[in-house]
Amino acid sequence: MTFLFPPHPTSVIPVQDSDHAFPVHRIYCVGQNYSDHVKEMGGDPRENPPVFFSKPSDAVVIGNQPVTYPPATADLHYEVELVVALASGGSDIDVEEALARVFGYAVGIDFTRRDLQAEAKKQGRPWDAAKGFDQSAPTSAIRSTNGGDHPLEGRISLSVNGETRQDAKLSDMIWSVPEIISELSKYYELKAGDLIFTGTPAGVSAVVAGDQIHAAIEGVGEIHFVLVAR
Repeated sequence: MTFLFPPHPTSVIPVQDSDHAFPVHRIYCVGQNYSDHVKEMGGDPRENPPVFFSKPSDAVVIGNQPVTYPPATADLHYEVELVVALASGGSDIDVEEALARVFGYAVGIDFTRRDLQAEAKKQGRPWDAAKGFDQSAPTSAIRSTNGGDHPLEGRISLSVNGETRQDAKLSDMIWSVPEIISELSKYYELKAGDLIFTGTPAGVSAVVAGDQIHAAIEGVGEIHFVLVAR
């Protein structure tokens, strides 16, 4: 078999303190997983479980590289999130066995074209154009669990031009990481290389070209980059 054109390269993320790289299979995302963020978006955190959506694997941006402001939006929002990187997967995974599938964790930004998302919600349409666009998932290097270190209670924060915008604790999640993995595996066969963005706390708002974004998660890492004009 001969390819009609060269295959696209696999997206990879560096592993902290290592010369290894993590090849990305799929990117899954969780919406509405911090009660304060659900409230700021006009919802009731007790009403519905988190929703799942996805991004293309090549949406990741690594190495603190500049991120280009996307087209077709005038309301681009940041959302800092704990990212779970899976070393193995499966279907119908028990909650008690979920953390054994985790290779490590990273800091991620789920960029959202909020105006497109609002219109999609209004029309009852999918969120794909609002969430799954180019460079919509900047990600830090992955911190390995080293066989059992799961930092699931630390501080998660984001600042824009030095001003803190988001500041919460991972323990504020409505659904924990094991619960997310277990629930997600009911809908998809999870595999090694999958990333799971686990939701964002309150404080999301718009950014513009020229803004400097810095995000950090205690015990995981940090990411910082500039948003540039097209």
